[in-house]
Amino acid sequence: MVLTAVACTRSSADDTALDGDVVTGAVDGDFWDMSTVHTMSVALDEDAYDEMIAAYQDDQTKNWIEADVEIDGSVFEKAGIKLKGNSSLRSLAGGGAGGGGMGGGAPGGGGDQASDGGGDQASDGGGDGMGAAGGDTEGDGTISADDPTGLPWVIRLDKYTDGQSFSGRTEFVVRGSNTETSLNEAVALDVLSEAGVPAEKYAFTRFSVNGADAKLRLVLDLPDDDLWNADAFDSTGATFKADSGGDYTYRGDTEEDYTDVFDAKFVGDDLTDEESFAALGSFLQFINESEDDEFASDLGSRLDVDGFATYLAVQELVQNSDDIDGPGNNSYLHYDPSAERWEVVAWDQNLSFGGMGGGGGRGGGGQGGGGQGGGGDMASDAGGDEATGGMPGGVPDGAQAPGRDGDTDAQGGGGGGGMGGSNILSERFLAESTFADLYEETLASVEEAVYTSGTASDRLETLIALLKAEASDLVDSADVDSDGEAISAVIES
Repeated sequence: MVLTAVACTRSSADDTALDGDVVTGAVDGDFWDMSTVHTMSVALDEDAYDEMIAAYQDDQTKNWIEADVEIDGSVFEKAGIKLKGNSSLRSLAGGGAGGGGMGGGAPGGGGDQASDGGGDQASDGGGDGMGAAGGDTEGDGTISADDPTGLPWVIRLDKYTDGQSFSGRTEFVVRGSNTETSLNEAVALDVLSEAGVPAEKYAFTRFSVNGADAKLRLVLDLPDDDLWNADAFDSTGATFKADSGGDYTYRGDTEEDYTDVFDAKFVGDDLTDEESFAALGSFLQFINESEDDEFASDLGSRLDVDGFATYLAVQELVQNSDDIDGPGNNSYLHYDPSAERWEVVAWDQNLSFGGMGGGGGRGGGGQGGGGQGGGGDMASDAGGDEATGGMPGGVPDGAQAPGRDGDTDAQGGGGGGGMGGSNILSERFLAESTFADLYEETLASVEEAVYTSGTASDRLETLIALLKAEASDLVDSADVDSDGEAISAVIES
């Protein structure tokens, strides 16, 4: 039920006006309508913001703070907001601005501002790759604590007020990007959707914090959200996030064994936490320790192999170097207890199409974003500079690590780029001939259905037209054309 107030009262930032109507509860909306550019404005307390930045600079803790959030005219009071990302926040962690306030009309301190003492360490496990290691960027500018409108965020409407949601979601991620337009991530998400791979919805958005000039930001939903899991998996099973500093090695069967490695973001009523981690441990033990013949014969009973082949094929087609076997270990795993099988959920596509770093066109063959297109030295939101995700001491006997030695064969060929990284699941999957054949067949099928058919090109042209029509004050037409041409070069190659 939506409750609308005639006069808006402000709980978090009284001096920063939000123009919409105050609502509460679950609010219907069309935020995921991709035919328009949406609006999102945040009002937060400057003192709480400065404390949050200081905490991150001190030890990379990401504290929640209270904020009022307006989405397409609906104002949600006492929502929560915190920083999102790892390497994308590197320039903040190095110090600099943050203790002295924000640009764009930040309000003075509010005495009743809520903040969350139980902050998260910098282990979001990927998400917002915003530029090279030498300087994190939002578009062509370095991110700064003085410009909260340009920072990567996660917003949770029900953090401090139970039951608040909008357009079927409680959590929204304001993505970082190393381009002005974020067209690369949007098109990659469209390709995933067309191919039937579980992933995220998105909305191009005019985003602003505390009355600052708006910026064009891509806003996504999040598999952490209970409501996302309700839509994707009928609120059943368990959804795990692979942390950026972890990997897919087998460590045991309890939650404690996977601290800072896997986080259970959602556990349905049909499972206990203990059962979900036991299932995770069993799966990881199998993919790490099974003999080759057992892996080949039994993987299909433990993993949606058709879905995984499709996931890998899409990552190759969109040239995403920062996927499950990239340096950020970027992936979610969902467990279906009724089938006792796992499914890979795609996450973090903002280095797709070569990270928009040039290079144009796909490499021959390859898996998991092999043809990086010049984005190889881009820092993702991986939260680390070293490769993660492989087995200590290498893969099992007979399981080659495809595509990591510069080969361009059918099993995960070349051009892995400079990102590094590995993942035992994808390595063994592509090293086994039956699964390698499935991958190649799926790659050809998805390419035909999404690229050759013109579906992806049509979608790109629609998005280009949208940004030119509704966001011309936020992004230059020349940048829209340039980014579009780079994506087209990959699609049409």
